[in-house]
Amino acid sequence: MASLLILPLYFIPLISAEILLDSAATALPGETTEEVTTWIQAHPTLRPRQGEKLFVSKSDTAAQRFTFQASVLPPGKVTFTKDRSTIRTERMTMFDAVNGITIPRLEESLRVIYGLDVYQDYNDAQIVYQYPNQSAINTARLAKTPIREALQGELRIGDRYAYWVEIAQPKQGKAVNQKVFS
Repeated sequence: MASLLILPLYFIPLISAEILLDSAATALPGETTEEVTTWIQAHPTLRPRQGEKLFVSKSDTAAQRFTFQASVLPPGKVTFTKDRSTIRTERMTMFDAVNGITIPRLEESLRVIYGLDVYQDYNDAQIVYQYPNQSAINTARLAKTPIREALQGELRIGDRYAYWVEIAQPKQGKAVNQKVFS
């Protein structure tokens, strides 16, 4: 059974120059918090500021943000966990109101952060669930909730991890938010 790897991605040009750098993935769900903290500190793309350990935030402007977070909590819910030394989920989020966000940009970020092995697992993963369905879109339109209408996502199951990808894609214009959970 695959572990769930959650990577919420909102990508920004802040790390675009660092896409040329490649680093092998060693900080993945199932690793200890110490191993993941060390990996984050040494990662040339993440480059956390002083005091940042399992949460890294980068921002060029209010219109462009990138975050990376590793957590001991399971995906999708907040519960008490006895094991506070093992990372259960990792998430990348990207927001770019200036240039917008595309799935290829999100996928390239996944490759840069985690390396080719995880990227291949993601790329080969089977899509088992996609949303929204037409009923949810119609409900969002009737309720006049454009953000809910724009939210699109999918759950992929790979050989190593499960991936939850979410993007806010309005009917017109460019997507500005993306999340990937591993």
